[in-house]
Amino acid sequence: MFQGRSLLKEIDFTQAELAYLIDFAIHLKSLKKQRIPHQYLAGKNIALLFEKTSTRTRAAFTVAANDLGAHPEFLGPNDVQFGKKESTADTAKVLGSMFDGIQFRGFKQTDVEILASESGVPVWNGLTDIWHPTQMLADFMTIKEIFGDYRDKNLVYVGDGRNNMANSLLVTSAILGVNITILAPNDLQPAPEIQAIATKKAIKSGSQITITDDTAAVKGADVIYTDVWVSMGEEDQYDERIEKLMPYQVNAALFEKTENPNCIFMHCLPAFHDLETTTMQAIHAKSGLTELEVTNDIFNAPQSVVFQEAENRLHSIKAVMAATLGHLFIPKV
Repeated sequence: MFQGRSLLKEIDFTQAELAYLIDFAIHLKSLKKQRIPHQYLAGKNIALLFEKTSTRTRAAFTVAANDLGAHPEFLGPNDVQFGKKESTADTAKVLGSMFDGIQFRGFKQTDVEILASESGVPVWNGLTDIWHPTQMLADFMTIKEIFGDYRDKNLVYVGDGRNNMANSLLVTSAILGVNITILAPNDLQPAPEIQAIATKKAIKSGSQITITDDTAAVKGADVIYTDVWVSMGEEDQYDERIEKLMPYQVNAALFEKTENPNCIFMHCLPAFHDLETTTMQAIHAKSGLTELEVTNDIFNAPQSVVFQEAENRLHSIKAVMAATLGHLFIPKV
């Protein structure tokens, strides 16, 4: 059912298949904690293609491959041409002849699609400008660990509503039956085509979708989720984004509006919540701000689960790799 398939975007898998991968990730996390070996990919070679920088994605895929018995090979932007001196299709054919699976983290969704169509091996999207499917598995795994289920929970994403995280949260929530609100300024809300995909999925799952610029929409939230205000490749837009998005900062006042003492905070990281980064220091020197999308008190509050969420990147990525490459017996779901 999963063997040989790629994960390029959330809609590649059904609700039942995504649910299986989340449950499998929870199982693999338990095995890891008990130090029980699970080398389903012994003897396999995995190419890790990184056009964009990464901490969690690279670490998670590397450790996941090692835990599964495979050998991961990192190839950065200086190692693979990505269409500069060799077409992506030609690169895919070469890598597919040498590796058993390929991870791609980069800019264009078309690149990861070409890798999948031309390599002949499973390809996993570690992030593109449009989608971030491996992050979604970790996120909904985290929600299930905390609440026991994600279905019918109310998730509110706050901030830049037209980036890959907002796209993926909107569509994945709609697939899984999670009520999703995208809270963002009108000109930073998801593209119509993304909203259309989510609406179609929500009709089947019963998910309720809200797209709004009104912060009152956080009332009743079980999860408040945010992301950086400026995505990779948009670093020249900080001034404009800060002006537009400061009213959407996740802070104590916003959390109070949820009227839910059990509401948790999530962030895919990295987060600009203090002055411990050179980027934030430069912003502080120019604007006087010490925090951006989330305040430090919320980031470090008991209701913040960002580091549990970050760890779960490992287990969820491991589930995808094992299911699509490990020749596992998986009952039909």
